[in-house]
Amino acid sequence: MSILTAHQMEQLRRFSDCFVMHPQVKIIFNDFDELRLNRNFQSDQQCMLLTGDTGVGKSHLINHYKKRVLAGQSYSHDSIPVLVSRISSGRGLDATLTQIISDLELFGSHQRKKRGYATDLTKKLVNSLIRAQVELLIINEFQELIEFKMVQERQLIANALKFISEEAKVPIVLVGMPWAEQIAEEPQWSSRLIRRRQLEYFSFQNNSKYYRQYLMGLAKHMPFDSPPKLQGKEISIPLFAACKGENRALKHLLTEALKIALLDAAGTLKSEHLADAYEQLFSSQQGELAFINPFTQPLDKIKISEVMKPSRYNANAMFSEDMLIPREFSEPFTLAQLPSK
Repeated sequence: MSILTAHQMEQLRRFSDCFVMHPQVKIIFNDFDELRLNRNFQSDQQCMLLTGDTGVGKSHLINHYKKRVLAGQSYSHDSIPVLVSRISSGRGLDATLTQIISDLELFGSHQRKKRGYATDLTKKLVNSLIRAQVELLIINEFQELIEFKMVQERQLIANALKFISEEAKVPIVLVGMPWAEQIAEEPQWSSRLIRRRQLEYFSFQNNSKYYRQYLMGLAKHMPFDSPPKLQGKEISIPLFAACKGENRALKHLLTEALKIALLDAAGTLKSEHLADAYEQLFSSQQGELAFINPFTQPLDKIKISEVMKPSRYNANAMFSEDMLIPREFSEPFTLAQLPSK
């Protein structure tokens, strides 16, 4: 096995963690900025719901925003202007509130449960948010807190978050899968979620230009003297066929291909690097289907598919395993089957 140098490892790390400020992101970042500004003169805090299916880049987006805020302004050692926390999977509201407090590094999550603990816990969190001068609380994977919950349980969750937001004067951003929108149906939150955004998968049929511009942004973060032309048809088409518009799969594939290019001491990223990366990552995931590497096919033979329906939640399902409905993809199509523009 070839060995990467420390410098090459750093180059890969930087690309893997890179962030492209495409239009969807700019709108959402502006929303975050506005929430932080408005909290200074509004008695009822505006809050926000950010949804998106698996792999669209929600977690990467919110973590990058936090880094940007911390890098762009000076804060005291004890202040946390943007706090990103996540739902404690399968453990309920109390565990989540404890996790948020723990993330503030002011309170351990190991305290014993006692009578009146939930009320004490909520108040402790409010005091901790005020003490840390939090300007925006972002709760990730929010769907895990409300899925498989009855209406009454969702109301209790909504009431607790409402109290925290009001008392601490902190706007809250709820981030999660598409069915996190259920919280917007609760009376306590329907009017507070002033801003609602959804991160989308890339679409080749509806907006291939947007997708190609994103590839240009990624190429600029690659450690070559001249950025590779990822937006060209020879790469962008098989690349879309490989990732089906999912940002996470796209970044994984490009990072693997970049690793191969660096090991080859190549001057730029080429189709053969992507072909090798695709084979390494996806050849074992085809099941009974014949393995077809899109980077070794003629452009007019490449089959493209993209997400047509996002993941969904069916609260009326008879069995819990049927409640989560996976995303649905389009029938595979070729370039010749696309309408001319």
